[in-house]
Amino acid sequence: MTLLGAKQIRELATALDLKPSKSLGQNFVIDSNICTKIVRTAHVTSDDVALEIGPGLGSLTLALLEIAASVVAVEIDDRLARQLPITVSENFGSPENLTVIHQDALTLQNLPMDPTVLVANLPYNVSVPVLLHLLEKFPTLRTGIVMVQAEVADRLAASPSTKEYGIPSVKAAWWADVKGAGAVSRSVFWPAPNVDSKLVAFTRRPTPGDEILRKKVFTIIDAAFAQRRKMLRAALSGLYGSSAAAEAILIKAGIDPTLRGEALEISSFCAIASVAPDNY
Repeated sequence: MTLLGAKQIRELATALDLKPSKSLGQNFVIDSNICTKIVRTAHVTSDDVALEIGPGLGSLTLALLEIAASVVAVEIDDRLARQLPITVSENFGSPENLTVIHQDALTLQNLPMDPTVLVANLPYNVSVPVLLHLLEKFPTLRTGIVMVQAEVADRLAASPSTKEYGIPSVKAAWWADVKGAGAVSRSVFWPAPNVDSKLVAFTRRPTPGDEILRKKVFTIIDAAFAQRRKMLRAALSGLYGSSAAAEAILIKAGIDPTLRGEALEISSFCAIASVAPDNY
């Protein structure tokens, strides 16, 4: 196995006449050590089917193939999707354990095999929607680790009653326990981004309810954080017609109406949904 370094990455980009796209969030990993660290931190095993989003030029893909039984790589850029099997063949051998899908990860509805672990360097501009979409659509994902913008990582892993706690924190908690897994230097990317990055790890756990309840809960979460400094009775007044109606529902759910959304865990939002009317 030959992992890719800065020289190989730049040579590949030159051969493809590739100029990294800001709109696609293309910041390629050029440090093979960080790729090895990510795979190790994700606890990938020889039994795993690894799902990688945005493999780019293949740095992390090669590190995954070294351990995982199979890798499913989803790449939105057609040039990169076509090149990846070639790169794998040249540096690893036959790419028979690699499946490349040229598609936007946000549109994924099914995969040719059930993924068990997610390992990805997610584009900054869509990292939260992609992660939540994958957790929703692929229940076989039991664990994972993603590299995202530091601020986003802090929000995903935040605890209630902190300034970072918000919509990403609560929604991710519907599916999984999420925690920070370390910082990543800007120098491991080409081109180097203008923001810091961090790793976020998740472990799936049973959801608090079915899909009907989830949609109801997520609507309440969105309303609670739309104006996060408002008390819940005011923040949810638009959903239930008035502050008085919202207050009555909150009291019935055992929630203090003067609290703000940032004080509630996912279980409390579920309690509100369980007593709230369906016609909103």
